[in-house]
Amino acid sequence: MAIFESLLLLVHIGVAVTLCGLVLLQHGKGADMGAAFGSGSSGSVFGASGSANFLSRSTAVLAVVFFTSSLALTYIGSTKSAPRDVMQQGVMSNTPATKAADVPASGALPGVPATPAAPATGTTAPAAPPKAADVPK
Repeated sequence: MAIFESLLLLVHIGVAVTLCGLVLLQHGKGADMGAAFGSGSSGSVFGASGSANFLSRSTAVLAVVFFTSSLALTYIGSTKSAPRDVMQQGVMSNTPATKAADVPASGALPGVPATPAAPATGTTAPAAPPKAADVPK
């Protein structure tokens, strides 16, 4: 199945590049705008609408192949039974669960240093918050 997916991806990229080239090679209808105002013999504002030429038919066929290969790649990607990645299962699924017996009585986790106590200094405690009557309105 991986060979088929790789082959389909190569076809998809090749069709995309060829489709871009064919679109850039075609003559736009807006280029004949001046012909509608006296310098040409066209019957409409955007030029005469003739039969489709080789480039426009090739573009249509390649567009159908491009959309079909896009749908096929989407289907293959959605039904692939690959192992789930981190974005689907989350980062915590691979971490071992901590048992209650592993946690010391102090509540600290093993391997993590305990938080040192605050140094005893001569500073005073912060003042109490103001009472409701002390707050200006």
